Amino acid sequence: MKYEIKPEGICPYLLSFVVENGKVKDVNFSGGCNGNLKGLASLVEGMDKDEVVKKLSGITCGNKGTSCPARLAEAIRDLAD
Repeated sequence: MKYEIKPEGICPYLLSFVVENGKVKDVNFSGGCNGNLKGLASLVEGMDKDEVVKKLSGITCGNKGTSCPARLAEAIRDLAD
């Protein structure tokens, strides 16, 4: 199933991803640090959704208290169960 959110507290204005058979696919951030976010999307491609949540939860960026990886983890945890 495809999910799309407008995340708060991070640079990207849109985050979309697919969870199919428990695996994360097709992660896309619109806005933000293009190269870093393409790298993040590539690294989680095909990973089990629970593993993505475990590895990325709690990561912060500067003094924001959150980050793009953390917002991805939260979205997967909250929407893809």
